[in-house]
Amino acid sequence: MVVLIMGVAGSGKTLIGSMLAQSLNWNFADADEFHPAANIQKMSQGVPLTDGDREPWLRAMREAIDGWIKSGQSAMLACSALKQRYRDRLTAGPEVKIVYLKGESDLIYSRLSHRQGHYMKAEMLASQFADLEEPPDAIVIDIARLPDQIVFEIQQRLGLSDLRTRQF
Repeated sequence: MVVLIMGVAGSGKTLIGSMLAQSLNWNFADADEFHPAANIQKMSQGVPLTDGDREPWLRAMREAIDGWIKSGQSAMLACSALKQRYRDRLTAGPEVKIVYLKGESDLIYSRLSHRQGHYMKAEMLASQFADLEEPPDAIVIDIARLPDQIVFEIQQRLGLSDLRTRQF
C-alpha cells in the first residue's frame, strides 16, 4: 500500500507521514525531495508554481510510487497534491490511498508563521487554499488535534492499527 498524505502547506503532512511510516516500519518520502532546484528557488522567493513547473515533480513522484508498488514495498508520501488532476497522476491503482489533512486557514497560517528554515512562507498560504480542490474520495482528517491522535485515527481508518505490533 502507498498512502498519499495530502493537504496545504503547514497541515502537518511531513510530521504525520513520517510518524505513520515509523510506526508501521514503512518507507517515507516527502514531495519536497522530488522538486527540481528551480521550483524550490521560485517558492523561496514567494512565487507560486505553475502546472508546467509541477510536471517534472509529479512525474518523479509517480515513478517512485510505481517503484514501491512493483517491489511490494509499503510507503507514505507527504505531498500537497492540491488539485484532483495531480492526485489522478499519483494514484497508480487501488494500492494508493489518499489521506487529506484538513484544517482552518488561521491554524495553518499560525503554524507556517512559526516555522523556521522552510521555503514555503505563510504569505503563500492563500494561493494554496485557492488551488485546493478537496478530494471527494479521501480519508479526511481534522488537524486540530495532537499528532499522536491524528496518526492513530489514520491507522484505524486505513485498517492498519494492528500492524503496529507485527514483526517485519
